[in-house]
Amino acid sequence: MLVMSYYVDPVYGVTVVDNIMYVVCSESRTILLYNTDTYSPLGVINVDGMKDPSDITVSDRQLYIADLDYCVWRVSADDQSYVKWLSTESTTDTFHVTTLSVTSRHLLVTSRQPPSLRQYEMTHRRLLRVVEVPRYVNWLCHGVETTRGTFVIGHSGTAQDQQQEQTAVSE
Repeated sequence: MLVMSYYVDPVYGVTVVDNIMYVVCSESRTILLYNTDTYSPLGVINVDGMKDPSDITVSDRQLYIADLDYCVWRVSADDQSYVKWLSTESTTDTFHVTTLSVTSRHLLVTSRQPPSLRQYEMTHRRLLRVVEVPRYVNWLCHGVETTRGTFVIGHSGTAQDQQQEQTAVSE
């Protein structure tokens, strides 16, 4: 059953810790907090420097927020402290972070441009690997890591589609 509670700006990501729902909206520097039982607002977390969040996920009570301004923020669900956890803009390797997913040990960052997945070890922010996608993928929407260590992606562009308009899910 879907219950609508409040109108907010375009929602780009939602995650839950305990009975608190964390919501990020387009072009906002705040994370909205809601009670998951009553859907009543609980407040906001202001993240100075965050400009355009595009996704949010959680691991070990740490929120990870993809910011279209070339970075990933980490926010504590406990004390609401935050840090720019990862910059995705450098002189040697710039990528456009769009979505995130987590496993027990890894943060998977989906990059729209260039289309790729980047797997990070969360404790030390270490890049473990960059997973390139086939050349026919022109739009990488989202990726997740399976328990077998493979990756599933949602994308547009397929090997059979010359106009690159077909969408697909691939492993």
